[in-house]
Amino acid sequence: MISASACDRDKEYTSVDFRTKSVKPPAKTQDTAEPILQIAVAAMISPKETLVYYRELIDYLGSKLNRNTLLIQRKTYGEINDLLSKNQIDIAFICSGPYVLNGNPSGFQAIATPIIRGSPLYQAYLIVHNDSPFQKLEDLKGRSFAFTDPHSNTGFIVPRYWLSLMNTNPETFFGSTIFTFSHDNAIMAVAKHLVDAASVDSLYWEYYQTRNPYYSAKTRVIQKSEGFGSPPIVVSNALSKDVIESLTHILLTMHQDLEGQRILSGLLVDRFESPKTEWYDPIRNMVERLSLKESRDAYGTR
Repeated sequence: MISASACDRDKEYTSVDFRTKSVKPPAKTQDTAEPILQIAVAAMISPKETLVYYRELIDYLGSKLNRNTLLIQRKTYGEINDLLSKNQIDIAFICSGPYVLNGNPSGFQAIATPIIRGSPLYQAYLIVHNDSPFQKLEDLKGRSFAFTDPHSNTGFIVPRYWLSLMNTNPETFFGSTIFTFSHDNAIMAVAKHLVDAASVDSLYWEYYQTRNPYYSAKTRVIQKSEGFGSPPIVVSNALSKDVIESLTHILLTMHQDLEGQRILSGLLVDRFESPKTEWYDPIRNMVERLSLKESRDAYGTR
């Protein structure tokens, strides 16, 4: 992960150690017989102000269910997927890529998709520095590029898909590549000229443009993808049907009470809606194309 420098502006982007766990003190009573609700957050974004809002959303869910909560943070999407597959967490905030690649067969299901600016969709933004000469993906031949996570849709699957349409791949097209393991770090890497370009989640780029544009304003978008279903909230299939139904109801109606509205406003989320398969079909289609192309390429080199 790219470390923030010591200047005052960079303090707002302090790196977070996602290997740690933090336990939320009991909200109601220490005598509760209900098991602790274990909730994980993948490292899609790392600014401390956003983690505060995640914390508030998690507290909100625990309060509504009358359960204590345990916040589990990890650096990579793969680590969260592993916890889900082992039934070691109950709820997770994950990227759309891991949801499509590792859904129900791996032991979890999506129960809520955020609606942001009236839409359940988001995009991949290909970004470069404002003062760079690059105008399109083809201009980045031989340049340095930042991916976010090997399981990320916008930060890994999409740029590989774009290159596949050009009959090439990252290994031969780019001069060098790195993984930043969060979208804000990818934005920062471009803004600081650490890399020439990156593909990032539109939701987070727009979030910074609204809340803290110091780095995002130093970048510009030169290509946008089609729309994909936004990163969902998922639950473990090991949870009881009653708990899953309660969680789903709480999320889908939280915009109807004042506290829920306040928390959603902090996240720039309008409300949550039940996920629809067709929102995520474009990701499945990209993955299928990439898999087929890679299989053909491998066969052709034997």
